Amino acid sequence: MSSPYFSFFCPVKVIAGFKALEHIPYELGTHGAKRPLLVTDRGVRGAGLVEIVTAALSSGSVTVPAIFDDVPPDSSTTVVAEAARLYRQNDCDSIVAVGGGSVIDTAKAVNILVSEGGDNLRAYCGASVLKRPLRPFFVLPTTSGTGSEVTSVCVVKDIEAGVKLPFVSQYLLPNVAVLDPRLTLGLPPFFTAATAMDALTHAVEAFTGLAKNPISDAYATAAIKKVAVNIVPVLTNPKDAPRRLELALAATMAGIAFSNSMVGLVHALGHSVGAIAHVPHGVCMSVLLPYVLEYNLDARRDAIGELLLPLAGSDIYAATRSSERAEKTLVHLRKLRDELFALAGLPRTLSETGKVPREKLPDIARLALDDGALVTNPVEAQYEQALAVLERAY
Repeated sequence: MSSPYFSFFCPVKVIAGFKALEHIPYELGTHGAKRPLLVTDRGVRGAGLVEIVTAALSSGSVTVPAIFDDVPPDSSTTVVAEAARLYRQNDCDSIVAVGGGSVIDTAKAVNILVSEGGDNLRAYCGASVLKRPLRPFFVLPTTSGTGSEVTSVCVVKDIEAGVKLPFVSQYLLPNVAVLDPRLTLGLPPFFTAATAMDALTHAVEAFTGLAKNPISDAYATAAIKKVAVNIVPVLTNPKDAPRRLELALAATMAGIAFSNSMVGLVHALGHSVGAIAHVPHGVCMSVLLPYVLEYNLDARRDAIGELLLPLAGSDIYAATRSSERAEKTLVHLRKLRDELFALAGLPRTLSETGKVPREKLPDIARLALDDGALVTNPVEAQYEQALAVLERAY
């Protein structure tokens, strides 16, 4: 740690396990809510997951008066305003988000508008602008990666201004996160692998960054172990519900970890790759993680070496000299990525994505310098260093 002081905060109630969905009516009732707007996307609805959720709600005598399923992969203020209008038109009193990162971010932003009033979402942009609790808000993740169900952040595109608006507030945290393996059983292998590596990266950067603390470390290492133990078996047997639940728990635990100790250069570069080359976020994380760990190696050798235990297991950890554990961690991380490439086609380099022209690397490096995630990376990175990492990852 860079300082003997730290803070840790996670007030989200997590309900996890088989039949977890059936507990939602009771939880809604404890918050005085009876008429939730269900926010989702067409892919989730087309996969039949909305029907599973509404059936669980109906079993507890909760009726969903409206469903907004028009959330795109990259949501916007226009989408948020449309969903807020549907909420008001149907006299809803709460929000249930069923989906991945974009759906959850959209639902968080909708909750700002329906709680604060009006349609000017920009007025609440930034950190700590919100000053009071919002309407009851439940999140049901359908992927196991973002950790958005336990984070106090959302990002929504302002189409008119051509920028992404960040919102940061403790009041954006859901009241309840529900992890039920029925919602991730149908996730295709590629997205299963990509979202798992997103969760793994959250945990690794939380454990190796400047703002790490003992409590976030515990969540991070537990999340890493869950991903390492379960991702390959899930890809081999996609209908393995117990292991799907373990991956969902890993994503949530990694989300709690990085919410309290932040991320670093992997995310700074990954955000820029996604913005310029439109590579999915989880793919960016998987590609860039080992190269950034190499960049941070001298400054974080001990911490990276300790990751060998949750990543490779106690036998390999014990058989490896302490001075060699950091390099062995990188070996096992690359081995895992090779397995994910073989089983799910998850790219290991920027060139393997087929979306990143080499001539765009300077632009990506420059854009990354404005990313706030750089603040907690253990090694300072300027343009030359960022470009060098991208070149190695190519």
